[in-house]
Amino acid sequence: MTGLKIFLIIAFLIFAEFVISNTFLSVTKVAVKDAKIPASFDGYKIVQLSDLHDKSFGKGNSRLIRIIDKQKPDIIVLTGDMINSTDTNFQNLYSFSKQLVKICPVYYIVGNHEQMLSTELYKEMIGNLKKTGIIVLDNEKTTLIKNGKKINLYGLWFNLRYYRNLSSQTSGNNDYSLTEDTIEQLIGRAKTSEYNILLTHNPVYFDTYSSWGADLTLSGHIHGGMIRIPFKGGLLSPEIKFFPKYDAGIYENNGNKMFVSRGLGNGTFGIRFFNIPEIAVIVLEKE
Repeated sequence: MTGLKIFLIIAFLIFAEFVISNTFLSVTKVAVKDAKIPASFDGYKIVQLSDLHDKSFGKGNSRLIRIIDKQKPDIIVLTGDMINSTDTNFQNLYSFSKQLVKICPVYYIVGNHEQMLSTELYKEMIGNLKKTGIIVLDNEKTTLIKNGKKINLYGLWFNLRYYRNLSSQTSGNNDYSLTEDTIEQLIGRAKTSEYNILLTHNPVYFDTYSSWGADLTLSGHIHGGMIRIPFKGGLLSPEIKFFPKYDAGIYENNGNKMFVSRGLGNGTFGIRFFNIPEIAVIVLEKE
C-alpha cells in the first residue's frame, strides 16, 4: 500500500469520525442508587440535556425529540448553555421547548452563555421560555412528588467570577472559589434527611455541592472535553484547562454522586471529536 493510499484512508477515517461526533446522537443510561430515594421513585427517569448551543438535530430538532420521547422520562432537565451568548434570536429554543413540554415536565437552569446575554435579551428569553411551559429554576427549590413522597430539586447558578477565564466579564482572579455558605445564601440550606437533586451548570465545585447536601448533582459545561482521547478522557475544558477533572460521566464523593453530561452542541470552539452528542437518562433506584 502506497503512502498516498494510507494518507487517504487516515484522512477518510478522521473525516468520518468528525461527522459522527458532530451529527450523531447517543443515549447514556445511568442508574443512581441511594437509600434516601423514596420507594415510590424507584425507576424514576430523568432525561438530562445540556449545552445544546442552539444546534438542531433534524428539522425542528425532530431527531432529538424522537429519541427523548422513546425514553419515557418522568421529567426532563436542561442544565444550561442551550443557546450561545452571541445569539439574538431564540426561536429554535422556543420551538424545541414547546415540543419538550408535551412529553413531561421540563426544568431549566441557566449556564454561562445565558448569563452573558444582555439584561434585556436575558429577560426576554427567560420570559418566553416560561410561556412555553418550561419551569425555570432561578436559584430556587421545587418539590417532585410521587405517591405522597417527595424529592427536592434545586436549580443553582452563580456569578461568572466563579468560572475561570470565561470572558471579559469575569474577574480574571482565580482566587474565587464557591463555598457552602455562598450556596446557602443563593438557594438555602439543604435538608439532608431528604433526597436532594441539584441542577447546576459547572461541575468544578462538586466537593462543595456534595458537602452542601446534594445527593445527586447534574451538570454539564465541559462538553466531554470537546476532543476525547481514548483511555484518557476529555482533552480540554471551556476554560482552556487540559484534561479537566470532571469531564464526563458519573463521579462520587462521600456517597454523593454527580453526573456530567457531554452535552449536545459544539460551543465556542465548534468541534467535537470521539465525542458523540449525548442524551443522558438518569434512573433513580431505591437501594
